Amino acid sequence: MNIESLLLSVAVAVAAGLVGCFAVMRRMALAADPLSHVALPGIGMAIAFHIHPIFGAVATLFFGALLVWALEDRARAATETMIGVVFSAALALGALMSSGDELIQALFGGAGDMSRAEIVFGFLATTAIVLFLVSFRNSLVIMLVSPDVARTAGIHVRRLNLLYLQTFALTIALGLRYLGVLLMGALIIIPAATAKGLARNLKSMLWIAIVVALVSTLVGASAAARMHKATGPLIVSTAAVMFFLSLLHRPRT
Repeated sequence: MNIESLLLSVAVAVAAGLVGCFAVMRRMALAADPLSHVALPGIGMAIAFHIHPIFGAVATLFFGALLVWALEDRARAATETMIGVVFSAALALGALMSSGDELIQALFGGAGDMSRAEIVFGFLATTAIVLFLVSFRNSLVIMLVSPDVARTAGIHVRRLNLLYLQTFALTIALGLRYLGVLLMGALIIIPAATAKGLARNLKSMLWIAIVVALVSTLVGASAAARMHKATGPLIVSTAAVMFFLSLLHRPRT
């Protein structure tokens, strides 16, 4: 992994840590994995049309998040329920559109040099994600606590919810290269779950989640290079170990 790829993986880890905190707070922990599978049809179409897979993944993830947002009120179902429905259809369609080797790499990620376009897009996207979450963190928290209070405070709840879902989808897309469809959701949720048990306020939760995601990414990538193993499983395994260790040091209430 060259220095540019390493720096991008660090940026993605920061974005994943932040996004995951709000996903855990709004009880979307189980939705991260299903939503990531929505990328499969986009990857299949991108390969078929000789386009970089990440751009196909971004397109279908954005569409999937928009579809979930649009159907939430119409179907009167929870976010995670709608994501589960969309995910099932996307997984079936993606499996039909991808060959065996391409499907395995999409599911578990793969090593390789990153193109200049992928690196530039990755840094711009992670910057946008971090800026959005930092700028709107208070509004997001108010919306999670009480949508009615948020509306009273002048917050456009539906629009903010859509922006968060699109941010969530974009973060998943950025991590597919390293972790694949099956494991990217874990990097979003595990650091946030670890931070939730250790933090005493939102600020510390965000910082702890970022640190856990960063350490998991750096240790996992380093171990993968030394052991000549796939990067994704080692990153997620490191994050899981940190989560279970955190259970031993939870502050007493």
